[in-house]
Amino acid sequence: MSHFIRNTWYVAATSDEVKPNTPLGRTLCNIQIAFFRDSKQHIQAVEDFCPHRGAPLSLGYVEGDNLVCGYHGLQMGSNGKTQSMPSQRVEHFPCIKQIPVVERYGFIWIWPGEHDKADPALIPELTWALDPKWAYGGGVYYIKCDYRLMIDNLMDLTHETYVHATSIGQKEIDETPVKTTMENGQVVTSRYMESILPPPFWQQALAANGLPTDQFVDRWQICRFDLPSHVMIEVGVAMAGNGGYSAPDALKAGSIVVDFITPETDGTMWYFWGMARNFKANDEHLTSAIRQGQGNIFAEDLEILERQQQNLDKFPDRQLLKLDIDAGGVQARRLIQRAMKQEDTRVNKETA
Repeated sequence: MSHFIRNTWYVAATSDEVKPNTPLGRTLCNIQIAFFRDSKQHIQAVEDFCPHRGAPLSLGYVEGDNLVCGYHGLQMGSNGKTQSMPSQRVEHFPCIKQIPVVERYGFIWIWPGEHDKADPALIPELTWALDPKWAYGGGVYYIKCDYRLMIDNLMDLTHETYVHATSIGQKEIDETPVKTTMENGQVVTSRYMESILPPPFWQQALAANGLPTDQFVDRWQICRFDLPSHVMIEVGVAMAGNGGYSAPDALKAGSIVVDFITPETDGTMWYFWGMARNFKANDEHLTSAIRQGQGNIFAEDLEILERQQQNLDKFPDRQLLKLDIDAGGVQARRLIQRAMKQEDTRVNKETA
């Protein structure tokens, strides 16, 4: 049984991954999907399955508004209906599934559930993506683990002390209690550290913002989980004694760590990561440097999570400890489970 919600929006790709005239094949929520751009460069998505011989349509090419199968030249429309095939009559060809898809904020979003319930207004609003005072840089990782392990990882940043010791980790994270709350349907974990020295990553951010790197700072980490699997983390440091999280912009360096987590299968996932910042937004060199640094940090998580999944698969009956630092991940999983149960109950009633 799959452990993810279907009637919801997931990030499927970044906009630049789907290039003109070249389809992209990707499995998401156990559905093989072919993405392509039509003649107006609008994003389209259909099942990655040619109804002639079952070849992946994503191995073909785009011609006008159609996706052409690279096996025998069948042309598939964005509505999932075969448009033509050389020397063949196609009116009786079976249709394939059209996947609801929207391009917004530099991401491509899909709705893997019921077509008629796919409301674009339900895509989360990313205000920073529309504000010229903010800059964003990020990437994508393919990880061989249950997507919920990544949610656990992001909702408990205690691991930074150990996994990311050379970049963002420091002992004060361990020593500072974490608070877990529910706020307007979000799971929120927060940790505030006062009068500490900044770790290497934040020294670089302070220097980029014209602030000293060898003085005490106040540091914050506020993780916000939203269904189905999105985690936004407000992180930053401010010169100590100036209000911490609420300090004037001139005295701090802060950002939002962006995490869109999309299941591929029951045991693999796509991880769309990045950082949005509201200082020196026009500095492309800084954006590139932060992206590289953050990419290296998340690569360390990747190895841990894949090895963790291997252990869990090998010892499925082992009981795991749950501590107070795990509360954010536990609450997030409860929200997912509750939403899945509601979805299954409604479907069962409609089919009864």
